[in-house]
This record gives sequence, C-alpha cells and structure tokens, in this order.
Amino acid sequence: MAEKKVIKRTGLKNVRQNKKRRARNLAEKKNLKTFLKAARAAIAASAKDAMEKIGKAISVIDKAAERGIIHANKASRLKSRLNLAYNKTKK
Repeated sequence: MAEKKVIKRTGLKNVRQNKKRRARNLAEKKNLKTFLKAARAAIAASAKDAMEKIGKAISVIDKAAERGIIHANKASRLKSRLNLAYNKTKK
C-alpha cells in the first residue's frame, strides 16, 4: 500500500504566507502598470503634466524594484524608455 502523505504545520503556514505575498505582489504590479500607462498616455498626448506623471511612474518603478516585484534591470529599462519617449516628443 502507498503511504499516506502527512502535511506539516510549517507547510500549511508557507502556503498561507505565499498566498498573501502573491496577492500583495500582484497588487503592486497592477499599480505599477497603471502608473506606466498614465505616463505613456501623457507623453503621447504631449500633456503639460507629462513630466510630473513620469516622475511618479519612476518612483513607483524604483519602489517595485526595491521590493523585488520586478528585476533591477527591468526597472532601469522602463525608466530609460519613458525618458526616451518624453525627449522624443520635445524635439
């Protein structure tokens, strides 16, 4: 007969922790995408507050990278592309 698998209390705790972390990470990632979308829309519309929205987006990007939501290189790439797009519209 096959042995019955026993789930330890620490395993159950890990499952609970992972659910919380996943929910937090997904919310943070959604927030990041919202700010990026707002910044890109402001750049495309050549809005006067585009630089302000880019600043907020960069702040959110840095916080996400610091918390490990996104990789540091991805954060750098996103910030660079936002600034490039903004500078392209200024010319």
